[in-house]
Amino acid sequence: MSPFALLTIFMLTLLPLPALTFSLCHTSCNNIPINYPFGVDDGCGAPQYCKMLNCSINLPFITPSGTYKVQGIDYNKKTPTIYDPSMSTCSILQPHHDFVMSEIKSVIIPPAPDTVFTLLNCSRDSSVLNHYRSLCFNFSGHSYDELYGSCTSFRLFHLLSNNTPPCCFTGYDTVKYMSMNTLDCTHYTTVYNTDGLHGVAPLDWIYGIKLSYSVPDTGCDRCGRSGGTCGHLSTKTGGTRLAHIASTCVTRPTVQKRNLKENPITYKLKNLHLDKVNL
Repeated sequence: MSPFALLTIFMLTLLPLPALTFSLCHTSCNNIPINYPFGVDDGCGAPQYCKMLNCSINLPFITPSGTYKVQGIDYNKKTPTIYDPSMSTCSILQPHHDFVMSEIKSVIIPPAPDTVFTLLNCSRDSSVLNHYRSLCFNFSGHSYDELYGSCTSFRLFHLLSNNTPPCCFTGYDTVKYMSMNTLDCTHYTTVYNTDGLHGVAPLDWIYGIKLSYSVPDTGCDRCGRSGGTCGHLSTKTGGTRLAHIASTCVTRPTVQKRNLKENPITYKLKNLHLDKVNL
């Protein structure tokens, strides 16, 4: 074998593998597109959002309080929507539990402002009805009586107490800092797109939680339009994996037509690459 062929084979073994891994990024899970900044594979998406979602049944979004089904992601508005299968709604009453997010998730992907947490069956001594009454508000002209009167599941509270139990429409920050036990309320439910619920009965509300995120403009939109995949490079130091924050755009290789006089190995070497551009 000629020295040139040996050198060519040696160079093939030195091609950077991290770039090749970008081609393995999932582009969808359960019919939901997976685009930047999210990624379900190593090195895909932005490092702070990578593997936040799990490409398995129901595309789960996991928090300390449970597993939530991702219903969709609006990349233009930067708003994923999730649904808690254990949450009470107008038609079903579930056991008491809290909604808890990790500290990092509560900062980079908190519930959107138009997601309302409705605290139900509260004690008259509840802090949100006394010291922190300002945390409660009305939305779209709806009242607590409407919930207890229209919803078969919540009507039970009215029947048991023989009156209308206190209730509170509030934002995420309230349940972020105070548990349901601290708030002295037995149940909660959440609805989103509340600005569009004027005149809509509780049975037709959109139950679930809309999240919101923001990412700096790193050129990943341009990368996607060019057919590339935006991700990040990571390296392992001992048992620790370090993520490089700079986004990397990887596009498909441009295959050149082979000259008939060209050595086959040289042709392969020229085309076995991915165009990697740090954004």
